[in-house]
Amino acid sequence: MLTVPNLFTVLRLAGVPLFVYLALGPRADGWAVAVLAIGGTSDWFDGFLARRLGQVSRLGELLDPLADRLYIAATVIVLTVRDVLPLWFTLALLVREAVLAVGLLVLRRYGYGPLPVHYVGKTATFVLLAAMPTLLLAATVPAAHGWAHPAGWALAWWGLVLYWVAAVFYVGQVLGVVRAGAGRTQPYSESSG
Repeated sequence: MLTVPNLFTVLRLAGVPLFVYLALGPRADGWAVAVLAIGGTSDWFDGFLARRLGQVSRLGELLDPLADRLYIAATVIVLTVRDVLPLWFTLALLVREAVLAVGLLVLRRYGYGPLPVHYVGKTATFVLLAAMPTLLLAATVPAAHGWAHPAGWALAWWGLVLYWVAAVFYVGQVLGVVRAGAGRTQPYSESSG
C-alpha cells in the first residue's frame, strides 16, 4: 500500500479539493488552472512509476481511476457553477458516471470487483482533463480566449464522445462478465480481466 506511485496518486487526490477551493473561494483562477493542468497531465505518471518501479498494486489500480473521476466531476461542477460549462454538458458527463456506477453495482451483486480501465476511457479522461483548464483559461484570461475557447471546446467534445464510447465498452464488458460467470460456481477473478 505504501508505495511511491500510491503516494503520488494520493497527492493527485489532494489536488481536487484544492482546485475547488481556489476556483470557488478566492477565485484564484491562475492557481486553479495550474492545479488542473498538473493533475491532468500527471495522470499517466503514477501508472508509469508503478510499472517502472515494479510497484503495481490493486490499491493503485483503484485509486488512479478514482482520482480521475473526482477531478472530472469536481471540475465540471465547478465550471458549471462558474458558467464556463453549460449544464447539459455537465449532465452528459455525470450521467455517464452514473452508468458506470450502475455497472459496478451489477458486478458487485454477482460477486465481482471493478473491471480494468479500458484505454479508450483513459484517453477520454486525459482529453477531458486537458479541456477543462483550457476552458477555464479561456473564460478568465481575455488574451487567451481567442485560441483557448475553440481549443478547449474541441477537446471537450472529443473527450465527451470518447467518454461515452468507453462507457458502452464497459457496459458490454459487464454484461459479458456476468453472462460468463452465470454458469460458474466460482466468481470471476478480478485479475483475469
